[in-house]
Amino acid sequence: MTDIKKIRNFSIIAHIDHGKSTLADRLLEIAGVTNDRTKRDQILDTMDIERERGITIKSNSATFRYTTKFDNVEYTYNLIDTPGHVDFTYEVSRSLAACEGVLLLVDATQGVEAQTLANLYLAMEHNLHIIPIINKIDLPAADIGRCMNLIEKSLGLNPEEAIPISAKTGQNVPEILESIAKNIPCPTGDPDRPVTALIYDSYYDTYSGAVMKVRVFDGTIRKQDRIQLMRVDKSFLVTEVGISTIVQIQKQELTAGEVGYIIAGIKSVEDTRVGDTVTLSTNPAASPLPGYREAKPMVFAGLFPVNGEDYEELKEAISKLKMNDAALAFEPENSLALGFGFRVGYLGLLHMEIVQERLEREFNLALINTAPSVKYKVYFNSGEIREIDNPADWPNPMMLARMEEPYVRATVLTPPDYLGNIISLLQEKRAEQENLMYLEDGKVQLVYRMPLAELIFEFYDKLKSCSRGYASLDYELAEYRESNLVKVDVLVNSEPVDALAMIVHKTRADSRGRTLVERLKDLIPRHQFLIPIQAAIGAKVIARENIAALRKNVTAKCYGGDISRKKKLLQKQKEGKKRMKQVGSVEIPQEAFLAVLKSDGD
Repeated sequence: MTDIKKIRNFSIIAHIDHGKSTLADRLLEIAGVTNDRTKRDQILDTMDIERERGITIKSNSATFRYTTKFDNVEYTYNLIDTPGHVDFTYEVSRSLAACEGVLLLVDATQGVEAQTLANLYLAMEHNLHIIPIINKIDLPAADIGRCMNLIEKSLGLNPEEAIPISAKTGQNVPEILESIAKNIPCPTGDPDRPVTALIYDSYYDTYSGAVMKVRVFDGTIRKQDRIQLMRVDKSFLVTEVGISTIVQIQKQELTAGEVGYIIAGIKSVEDTRVGDTVTLSTNPAASPLPGYREAKPMVFAGLFPVNGEDYEELKEAISKLKMNDAALAFEPENSLALGFGFRVGYLGLLHMEIVQERLEREFNLALINTAPSVKYKVYFNSGEIREIDNPADWPNPMMLARMEEPYVRATVLTPPDYLGNIISLLQEKRAEQENLMYLEDGKVQLVYRMPLAELIFEFYDKLKSCSRGYASLDYELAEYRESNLVKVDVLVNSEPVDALAMIVHKTRADSRGRTLVERLKDLIPRHQFLIPIQAAIGAKVIARENIAALRKNVTAKCYGGDISRKKKLLQKQKEGKKRMKQVGSVEIPQEAFLAVLKSDGD
């Protein structure tokens, strides 16, 4: 049994691209977990998409031993890697709940960013010991003095504990391993008390079923124990326990303070929810660990196969993906324009992008996403309350007493040069200022309340454009507020196209409708007859464009002669086109559905 006083559980947190995965690689290399034969960049990132984009999507962990130089004692280190994007904040909070300390990375060239602050507050909420790390000191633009000042003034941490390193070259990285043993406290827990273990992540294995990654707080879990998952209230028989280095190593037991995995023949990750508490059926804990909440989708979109015959393949693919991603929610949807598909709920826009890319790559599918929307609350005159995420389900406004839309608390960090542009953008997005603060490093922190629907509609791209890439964003769901919302329908040749419909604020309906029909006019090819494209709220048309008909010159064969002969031919053509318009169907290309996703300024 490992001595609990010699265990250190820690995590690495940082803003995107500040070197978190690179530091994890160096720590494992110095500790001897990887060698010249087994090492590779981003070793804890197992998916191709993570490695290509340089982001961590799934939490991972590595257990390794390290003998410190200051007291010559062998410690067991449990490194719990965390996702690095705002979409996965809940997963980060559960990973932090499994630790006693964190390494907070600050890029020596960029300083403190929005997610650095957000992750710092998360770590403080869990009362973790925070060791500040200044990374990328090998770069010419590195400013260590400025970062030391920021660590003290902006983050409120002890600059004397800060360790300047280069994760890429390995410079000063051994000092971090020494500092972890010195400064991060050992776990507290009693192996003889009833078992409480936190599930901080889970994944699906083809042979073993759902594998739970856990941190044991109290008690001991052994093979053949019957465990109880407290939130889902189900019990299972443990078939294997162990620890993860880079590979899984089986053990006889997992005891208080340790981090490892449990396999119990569970068929679905739906049962192994992140944040759930594992205990024993025979001697259960009195109450589950705090902080659990169900992962709720925030962004919804229709997902359809480009080829209708691929529907069954998409159904199978999305079900398989769901096995590894419990946050993914989907239900069948039928669209007149796009055929059979699914309405899918995502944690955010990055999650949506990743899911589509994984489905296309891993299952060789061609897919199309409709415009993302959020979940609105509608209050009927009858007293009924309903949550609606699909424009196709929007009820008749005459039946509604009021409508509410979700608001987020958005934090933007920017150099002062771009402040005017960003405030203009936020006002354009119906945001309300909560706070504006000048930080020590010359950056400005803006805190605004804004509708989530405006944030998912190209806000991030516009923010990066108007700040030349220097502004950073973090947000969290704040509340629902009453709002004046309308459904904008798009009619092509007088037929409504359900996949192009959108729910928008009444003040934005005219501009969004006009922009969309103008874009569709360029994207829908000309037919043999005139095609009107209209944006309408109910029966009221708010914007219209016409796609001119392709016209054959039927009078070309008339050389001179009586004018009535030409008129007769033109009249015949006109009647033919009128009949064609009544029976002809308009083919809408795939790009037209993507037009809804594009911003006004594109």
